[in-house]
Amino acid sequence: MKFGIIGAGIVGTALAVRLDKAGHECIGVHTRSRLSYERFRSYLNIDHLTLEELVPAADILFITTQDAVIRSVAEKLSENTFLKSGQVWIHCSGSLPSEVLRVKERLPVHCLSLHPLQAFASVEEALTILSGTHFGIEGDNEELGEGIVKDLGGIPHHILAEKKTLYHAGAVVASNYLVVLASLAVELFTEAGIPPEGALASLLPLMKGTIHNLEQVGLPKALTGPIARGDGQVVQGHLEHLPAKLLDIYRGLGLKALELGETKKAQQGLSYPTEDYKLLKYLLEGGDQCEKNFANSGTA
Repeated sequence: MKFGIIGAGIVGTALAVRLDKAGHECIGVHTRSRLSYERFRSYLNIDHLTLEELVPAADILFITTQDAVIRSVAEKLSENTFLKSGQVWIHCSGSLPSEVLRVKERLPVHCLSLHPLQAFASVEEALTILSGTHFGIEGDNEELGEGIVKDLGGIPHHILAEKKTLYHAGAVVASNYLVVLASLAVELFTEAGIPPEGALASLLPLMKGTIHNLEQVGLPKALTGPIARGDGQVVQGHLEHLPAKLLDIYRGLGLKALELGETKKAQQGLSYPTEDYKLLKYLLEGGDQCEKNFANSGTA
């Protein structure tokens, strides 16, 4: 296929390089940033073209700009007489549906979204890990999208366009909030006397071990720890010593862990002993705090 790139950031550059190696022809790139183009050209010696030059010559246009300007790019493309009927427009946003590109009724193009489920820090890193990266696909001609993902060395997954926000939220929880959880754990280790740099270094092997367990046995079997064991006394000790600002976070995550624990035990033909389960549920729903508040009020 003949394709063009609009927006020469990390993702756009990496896609162009991998598709070029797969035998497709990048006919040009369009970007407002000279630095981005110079970086792009260091990987592919492709001309910078105006939209008037690029659009009529391409079968597929990858709009790999920042999310905030994807729609404005589509509006600009739709207003020009050089619009090519039957062309495929593809964006790579994880939060926006492909329909954001359909800025006019009866727009004679196909709109598609291919989202790499990965965090890319640089073009070099993206080129290294694109192979094996999972992609969320939705929009027109999903079979074409699946073929492109496979040419990139990726693994395609078809998602529901109307539920794409939930898909993106899941990605944020798995990636961004993992960093937040590491930060919270470092904070607790620091309170326990371990310097922050040593805290993170000591936690990373534990986190990597958990990721390994997820890879090997999946959910819910990878769940370990006091809630998985039904050890309410340990959980109570945590709640009694945690900083107040972390109590709600701990409890919310703990209730989800309790759900996973129930599923894990059910798969093993087991269940929590009734008293253990009641204690965990009571603690994680804030029962101990309610009891303390009641006692502190002087009405107990």
